[in-house]
Amino acid sequence: MDIATDEATRLEVRRHYKAGVAAVYAACTDPEQMKFWMAPTDAVRDSEVELDVRVGGRYRIVMYAPNGETHRVAGEFREVVPPHRLVYTWAWESTPERQSLVTIELRPASGGTELVLTHRRFADRDARDRHLAGWIGCLARLGNFLCR
Repeated sequence: MDIATDEATRLEVRRHYKAGVAAVYAACTDPEQMKFWMAPTDAVRDSEVELDVRVGGRYRIVMYAPNGETHRVAGEFREVVPPHRLVYTWAWESTPERQSLVTIELRPASGGTELVLTHRRFADRDARDRHLAGWIGCLARLGNFLCR
């Protein structure tokens, strides 16, 4: 895994999966698959995922933490290029004014898929770093999901 945080409001994570591009894209766009990996740790259970994967379509993800906290994030798809690229806004329900932008790019690589996730426009470095930790956990869970 390669990680870059070369500016205060941007992060980039690269992961390689042994699954094909179509399988990784499906895991990123099918709510039934996404609910198994879209959480920063295995402790988060019973995530809810609603997706309308089209330009202008909305999504909503609800994560239930073991301590009883509920985390809700939502946004709108800006670009949808199956099976290679997704771009969508990202805003936590608790801070809707802090809208950031996520780009997922999928490329065939070494018998599998290279996923490049770029998340930009954070309010500050602390927000960027918290999201980096969360994305690292999510993408590790995605790898486990794809290998099952």
